[in-house]
Amino acid sequence: MAKIWVEAYGCSASFADSEMISGLIVNGGHTLAKNSSESDLNLVVTCSVKDATANKMIYRIKKLKTKPLVVAGCLPKAEQATVEKFSENASLLGPNSLGKTLQVIESTLDGKRLVALEDTDLSKVGLPKVRLNPTVGIVEIASGCMSECTFCQTKLSKGELNSFRIGDIVRQVNKEIEDGCKEVWLSSTDNGCYGLEIDTDLPTLINSVSEIPKDFKIRIGMMNPMYMPRICDGLLKSFENNKVFRFLHVPVQSGSDKVLNDMKRGHTAKTFRKAVKRFRSKFPNFTISTDVIVGFPSETEADFDQTIELLEETRPDIVNLSKYSQRPGTEAATWKQIDVLEVKRRSKLVFELSRRISHENNKKWIGWTGDVIFDERTDDAIKGRNFAYKPIFVKDYVEIGERHQVTITDVTDHSLLGAITS
Repeated sequence: MAKIWVEAYGCSASFADSEMISGLIVNGGHTLAKNSSESDLNLVVTCSVKDATANKMIYRIKKLKTKPLVVAGCLPKAEQATVEKFSENASLLGPNSLGKTLQVIESTLDGKRLVALEDTDLSKVGLPKVRLNPTVGIVEIASGCMSECTFCQTKLSKGELNSFRIGDIVRQVNKEIEDGCKEVWLSSTDNGCYGLEIDTDLPTLINSVSEIPKDFKIRIGMMNPMYMPRICDGLLKSFENNKVFRFLHVPVQSGSDKVLNDMKRGHTAKTFRKAVKRFRSKFPNFTISTDVIVGFPSETEADFDQTIELLEETRPDIVNLSKYSQRPGTEAATWKQIDVLEVKRRSKLVFELSRRISHENNKKWIGWTGDVIFDERTDDAIKGRNFAYKPIFVKDYVEIGERHQVTITDVTDHSLLGAITS
């Protein structure tokens, strides 16, 4: 029996993978270390979506390789040579190779490096878990994606779409709730294409999960805009259910159709505009999150201006901003790049605009009173979420998982501040 330290980075799917890896470790007779200094083996679940993230992964690999090390997740699958350059003795575990977790760990503990990057037939639904947050159940509904974006490594690391069966997902959600979770996150690389290859879709899944006769909330994960026209009517109906947080993460990436075409995104700016308009028309207090990349190789000043105009028009509550970075193995990495200083300038403009829009959107919530479920504790406050998944901080003492009526008294650029009224 060994003590194993597990740490994770990246999207909610990566954190879900780390929970399942931890569950397999415990079920396999090992224990989880409280930190890397007391461990017999270190395991890091990596992300490779951006240069900055990949650099952080390399830093962690260097720090953790003083002991037997397993590098899991997207980086070893997409950039095996990069991992081996910085830790030639580390064992490797791919994002769809969780069925070999114990085999890889035990081989590494025995001093034998093992590379397990090929997909296994083990479904991620129903695996044992050790949750990072006892209030939140992260349920993966699919792996892989159907997109061919010229800037993204996801297809390299996670492969083609593999949607999990609705019945299996519903059983997993039931298990999360029985274990005390108050929120369930339906997560994947791209929720929008869920079910395309098994003759179903995301609204059908949401409706099935919503029918579980228990008290819980559902957060829908990221979906690419290209699939919105196909499922929009069904989603609008699904969001009528009060169990579903009125929150959408739809990454537009650019306001220029030329850039979107060069990115091979499969949608236009109009697709995003129409989706935002339809959801906000039906649900006035609806949270929209999006992603924007500035400095894509073919982005001109006029293209960038169209992104600014799109943000001004649609006013998303959250903008996940990225400066374009070349990712090995992607098409756009071979193109002529925009000057770094110009990319920084554009990034600053979008950052300042998105912060202003977010603050103005948040101010509309001052005076609102309603139900909040508290799901995360910080150093000096506790954070909850209301029906629109707005982050709400209070200084009152509250236990994780509790619900309370809260009145919003003030806001910041990124959150609401409130006081418990009952």
